[in-house]
Amino acid sequence: MKKLCEKIVKNLTKEKKTISFMESCTGGYLSNLITNIEGSSKVLKVGLVTYSNEYKIKFNVPKEIIDKYSVYSSETANEMAKAVSKFAKSDIGVGITGELSNNSSNIVYYAFFLKDDNIIIEKQIEAKGRTREAKKKFIAKHILVDILDKMK
Repeated sequence: MKKLCEKIVKNLTKEKKTISFMESCTGGYLSNLITNIEGSSKVLKVGLVTYSNEYKIKFNVPKEIIDKYSVYSSETANEMAKAVSKFAKSDIGVGITGELSNNSSNIVYYAFFLKDDNIIIEKQIEAKGRTREAKKKFIAKHILVDILDKMK
């Protein structure tokens, strides 16, 4: 994953773009991976872990969206992506939410908000892995590949 992160940081630096994350189920994992790369301070504006609904709402995810669609939904991921981009004034906002447990579907919803185009790209993935950490790694790799793909 280090090579993916290096490419993302390099591309963002070259394009003079910035990125921000609002992570829930990944608990800051993507932000951590990016900050392991030299030069990431030029491109990463904010990495928020908004594990509770209370803090999603404090960072401008509408309560009505969470109430209507659930915190585990593409609609909530979309709002998280927009909210973190606007909060940080970053070019790309990434929102990630889902439920990682043995008793759930392990579906993770994520979205990219691209400020220049004013569009949201929404995705979902089934987390694979035996442990929560393995699931986070699987999700992170998938999202990093998608981020890199959106930059081309």
